[in-house]
Amino acid sequence: MLFVPRVAYSNECCAKAPALERGYLAAYNLDFDSAQQQFAAWEKAHPEDPLGPVSEAAGLLFSEFNRLGILETQLFAKDSSFDKRKKLTPDATLRDHFQAALLRADALAGLKLNKDSNDADALFAQALSNGLRADYMALIEKHNVASLGYTRDANAAAKKLLKINPQYYDAYLATGLNDYIIGSLSAPVRWFMRLGGYEGDKKTGISELKLAAEHGRFFAPFARMLLAVTYLRDKDTRHARELLSGLRDEFPANPLFAREVARIDHNHGGQ
Repeated sequence: MLFVPRVAYSNECCAKAPALERGYLAAYNLDFDSAQQQFAAWEKAHPEDPLGPVSEAAGLLFSEFNRLGILETQLFAKDSSFDKRKKLTPDATLRDHFQAALLRADALAGLKLNKDSNDADALFAQALSNGLRADYMALIEKHNVASLGYTRDANAAAKKLLKINPQYYDAYLATGLNDYIIGSLSAPVRWFMRLGGYEGDKKTGISELKLAAEHGRFFAPFARMLLAVTYLRDKDTRHARELLSGLRDEFPANPLFAREVARIDHNHGGQ
């Protein structure tokens, strides 16, 4: 897959949510204060919308990932690097705010789903909330196995949403991550995971991440980051570099992408 620039997106909710989009763009540029201001503005104007508090939680988690250096691709490019990652010290105040925002999002999503079990935005908020919990548990607290329960719940909500609206492309981030993570396990482990209700296929996961990367409204850049990791794991440095170069150009205030491109060039001569 070659790098695809941002395009016109199909998520209906997002056409009505410029403040949310500005918030995510600010977060990708590491301007977390501006991101939270945008999310807070949306929450104030739309107090019934779970996308507000769940976006606030996403911004908080991105900021903590940045502070802790979690998004460096070499951490994920090899299983050994991921398994040997150092123990982290989370910000307790941020963790409390993160969890409180998720609880607000869960409550609002629950109210909407009680009225309409097919409410697309509520299902996406539910999927994102569980996905964020999985990320925090796995990447900060190092509870890898326990985090898979949240990943499964995020996948279930996203699959229901995509049956209702296959063009809600950000939801493919949740299904793609689930499929890629489970599908990347060894065959015996996958067999045991299926007994516990976990299903996944690596190729399907990559295809779903591509959909999020090409068409997602809020999470296209994050999906491209994840795709770059999958390419690096498969030793496809050319496509990884294309994706990271595009992100570097799109978000010049974020030095992470430039560092990752420079690392590839140093290790592989730009190949």
